[in-house]
Amino acid sequence: MDPDVICLRPERDFLAIGVVPPAGLSITYTTPSDPSLASLLKAARALVIPAVGPALPGALFRGTGLSLVQVTGAGLDRLDRAVLAEEGITLANVPGGSNGALAEYCVATSLSLLRGFAAATGPLRAGHYAAHRQAMVAASLRGLGDLTVGLVGMGTIGLAVASAFRAMGATIVYHDPAPPRDAAALDRIGARRMDLDALLAEADVVTLHVPLMDATRNLINAARLARMKPGAILINAARGGIVDEAALAAALETGHLGGAAVDVYTTEPPTPDNPLLTVSDAAAARLILTPHIAGVSLQSSQRLFRDAWDNVERVLIDGRPASNIVA
Repeated sequence: MDPDVICLRPERDFLAIGVVPPAGLSITYTTPSDPSLASLLKAARALVIPAVGPALPGALFRGTGLSLVQVTGAGLDRLDRAVLAEEGITLANVPGGSNGALAEYCVATSLSLLRGFAAATGPLRAGHYAAHRQAMVAASLRGLGDLTVGLVGMGTIGLAVASAFRAMGATIVYHDPAPPRDAAALDRIGARRMDLDALLAEADVVTLHVPLMDATRNLINAARLARMKPGAILINAARGGIVDEAALAAALETGHLGGAAVDVYTTEPPTPDNPLLTVSDAAAARLILTPHIAGVSLQSSQRLFRDAWDNVERVLIDGRPASNIVA
């Protein structure tokens, strides 16, 4: 019997957090490297994929029986949207499901870097408790209250992150060439729109929330890092390729930046020679590296997975149009 749904995420990912895929559908779980994937898609009605992973070739979707491609997150980088449109395959995602987790990541990492938490473990393990405590007190390390946080990109994710920083007492500035999506919400948090270079010069914390495209590739390069306020913090939980990694490593080595948190990389996983993996110990003490998990928490995964399967059920079982269709 041909499967109704091909899913490129293991079933255990769903069951482990209490999400049960629709019982009324025949589901085959496999991987992008499965040599039979193309033939499976010829007969299946829907494909469910994680937002993060290797790109899927457009040819894979030619002449299939698919009516729906459902992403279990917001990102669409893996898909050739032009081919899906040509083939008449509906593409849907789950926007906003990771907003809370991403906001937590940005606030938590910026505070860890600003207040020196990330760098304190090593000295204490080495027996330098008193000296390091004295150094931290003498440094008058800053919290977020009254600092300026600059967001590059003010979509739904950016707004959630901005609101979290505002709740901590920060002043919000942002750069986004698109018209505001929720002007009233921006007014409520007192967000001020700025030119990108002006924002970089003013913000104590800069956090990135733009997609990777030609216009944003290496958007934060050596010249823009040099424009950043001395001692500022950079957070990239958007997409790899937006920040020039070699330039960021250099800015950390010179001490121009106070620190950086990086969750995404130009190549994932990063290769051993990635400049961020080879910085000196002094620079590494001001660098937080995480493996593309900023938006991953139990709560966010439960919402993303439930909404994704609910949408598959809506289309294949109820016969209704999909929700959250990506144009």
